[in-house]
This record gives sequence, structure tokens and C-alpha cells, in this order.
Amino acid sequence: MEQFAHHNVDLLVMRCRQGDRQAYYQLYKLYSRAMYNVGYRIVNDEDEAKDVLQEAFISAFGNLENYRGEAAFGAWLKRIVVNKAINLVRKRRFDRLPENAGFDVVDVVDESSVDELEGFPFTVEKVRRAMAQLPEGYRVVMSLYLLEGYDHAEIGKILGITESTSKSQFNRSKKKLKEILEGGKL
Repeated sequence: MEQFAHHNVDLLVMRCRQGDRQAYYQLYKLYSRAMYNVGYRIVNDEDEAKDVLQEAFISAFGNLENYRGEAAFGAWLKRIVVNKAINLVRKRRFDRLPENAGFDVVDVVDESSVDELEGFPFTVEKVRRAMAQLPEGYRVVMSLYLLEGYDHAEIGKILGITESTSKSQFNRSKKKLKEILEGGKL
């Protein structure tokens, strides 16, 4: 089934390269919801997530000749969405006062990676709401690591930070998330 779906996506991509507008629409329908969710988890704003989605599809459709099929189309598209979302977060940071900057770019020694969240009794919805309250830098690293499946080396490249800073941000985000969850303000 997965091979069949992958084959269909490849056919859609081929049809898009030939200018088939229906194929563009079908690819959009196939991936838009999942890609919106990826963008939303990073930017934490519905309107901005819609902007990210639109920009990502425009970019992807404009650069289909660069899609070589080495990775699944969805993974290629997801990387574009992540990059667009990170760019929006960076722009947002520059538009604000310096004290609101989200990323801790100081290289830090690797902190203990004790699992602070092991066995906690919270619902997925409460965790989602708590993640939305995290400082931007923490939320972005946590989303990329836990929800999007990037490792710390990849996150470092995406965000322009070191791998150890990504690990540190992730550990701090877990502690902060636990504080928010245990604070009971959800």
C-alpha cells in the first residue's frame, strides 16, 4: 500500500512538472493538513501557520525540478515547511525587543538528560496547551525533536546553533513544560 501511495505521489510530481494544475491541487490536498500542523507546532499561531503553508507550497511547486526523489516527497516538503516556519520565527524575533529573543545561542555543556517527564499523568491536550506556553526557543526545539523527529545535530543545522545547545534547550524545555503542567494553570 505504501509503495502504491509513493508511486502515486511520484506520478503527481511528474504531472506537476508538466504543468498539470489538477496534479498540483491533488498534491496540496494530500499534504496540506499535515504540513499545516508541522508549521503550527513551530510558529504557534494559526494565521502564521497558514502563511507558512502557503509559502512552503509556492516554494515547493516552484522548485519541483530540485526534488530528486531521494527522500519521500512528504519529507522533502516537510523540510521546506520547517525552514519557512523557522524563518518566520526568526523574523518575529528580530521584530521584537531583544529581551524577548527565544533562542539561547550560547554554547553550553551537555546537561544531564534525565527524563523529567517519565510517567506524568497529563492528557495530550494539556501537554499541547502547555507546549504553546513555552518560550519560543524551547517550543521550537521541543517540537522539532519530539514531534517532527529531527535529531539534535539536524536541529542545530536548521537553527544555526550547536548540537549541544539544542540538547540543552530540549532539556530546559522539558523542565519548563513540567513546571507549567504541574502548575495546574491549564
